[in-house]
Amino acid sequence: MSGQTFDVVVIGAGPVGEVAAERAAKGGLKVALVEHELFGGECSYWACIPSKALLRPGNLLAAAKRVPGVPVAGALDPAQVFARRDWFTGKGDDAGQVGWARGAGIEPVRGHGRITGEREVTVGEDQVLTARHAVIVCTGSVPRSPSIPGLDTIRPWGSREATSASAVPARLGVLGGGVVGVEMAQAWARLGAEVHLVITGERPLPKLPSFAGDLLLGGLREEGVFVHTMSGIREVSAVDGGASLTLADGEQLVVDELLVATGRAPATGDVGLDVLGLPTDAPLAVDESGRVSAVDGGWLYGAGDVTGRALLTHQGKYAARVAGDSVAARARGEEISTEPWSRYSATADHHAVPQVVFTDPEVTSVGLTEAREGSADRVVDIDIAVAGSSLHADGYQGKARMVVDTERGVVLGVTFVGPDVAELLHSATIAVVGEVPLDRLWHAVPAFPTISEVWLRLLEAYGL
Repeated sequence: MSGQTFDVVVIGAGPVGEVAAERAAKGGLKVALVEHELFGGECSYWACIPSKALLRPGNLLAAAKRVPGVPVAGALDPAQVFARRDWFTGKGDDAGQVGWARGAGIEPVRGHGRITGEREVTVGEDQVLTARHAVIVCTGSVPRSPSIPGLDTIRPWGSREATSASAVPARLGVLGGGVVGVEMAQAWARLGAEVHLVITGERPLPKLPSFAGDLLLGGLREEGVFVHTMSGIREVSAVDGGASLTLADGEQLVVDELLVATGRAPATGDVGLDVLGLPTDAPLAVDESGRVSAVDGGWLYGAGDVTGRALLTHQGKYAARVAGDSVAARARGEEISTEPWSRYSATADHHAVPQVVFTDPEVTSVGLTEAREGSADRVVDIDIAVAGSSLHADGYQGKARMVVDTERGVVLGVTFVGPDVAELLHSATIAVVGEVPLDRLWHAVPAFPTISEVWLRLLEAYGL
């Protein structure tokens, strides 16, 4: 294949790269998809899929315990949980993903791809692929590693180890109160580990409304997670079979494993951006169609985590659809519109990014979580206390927030926290994206008795 020419070369075969390649191929282009690890990427083998497979059994068991009359065994079987996770990840076998690519008319290419010139990608040492129309970079993100004295004396877990381990550590330390930290803290606590979650603030999920972090904090502690707030790790030292942690307040903890979950950064370091005069320590800046305007000729595109826009698989796939379609349309010589909400514009990256934290309680949001500074926006907060939630679980606790643009009478954002609220999120996303007037939303009648009746209560609290 050395010296072969394609219409499009996509670097990175995670879900984002796969979608970008598929959309370009559906547009009639000849596409190569380059991957140096597993086709299917981080999400399929080490992130979204295995983490949710680890979380689901514990959430289901907790839900059963909240409804009298349901026979409950009382504890999870870790071996069966791990076996089900491994089924979903295929134990790292990506043959199915490679077969899918070929079936979609995409040429899979194994090896590390690096941009080495205009419209040129070199895979490995000497396999040169030339793109007639575009190179699309979909290399995702990598974990951020904090600078902590002694951390290099142990082998800490990252998110990959946390989702792929097949033995329950007796004591697990978790550093970081973001999504990975809280999800894995709860998952491993329910699998039987003594978990210590160390966070720097008063509550986890600091970017979300305080009630979200407070409810989750209560849920974690109810599961037996020891949450060390207003703290951090000052020093780490290796001990037999584990690590000794010195916390910010001087407290000492000894754990068998330490998960470092302190965020991720766009993977731009070894893609060859330096050849083009672009920074290798910053997100790849793209326009609404995914094109890198700083590169002459308009042949370089990016989508997903590598752009730093919204580090979420579903949002990356959305941007990949836009990028793949834009490349195909421009290759046909079409003039495309990148006006907001057009097919060739990733507008939702700025206004309607849905996200779910799959803990118990679940935490979900889309759009704004607070009023805009200096605006006439109104924030409506209520408890989720409807017939549907009462029937769903005894002692159901949850909260909802709606942010409203009072001048236009439309919803700008919604936050839900509570057991099983993730399924409410898409209705909120449609309301935000569609800019549905509140007077019209009033006529979207929620079925009784479901938790969705919270929509009626939000509108009533607003004054309708």
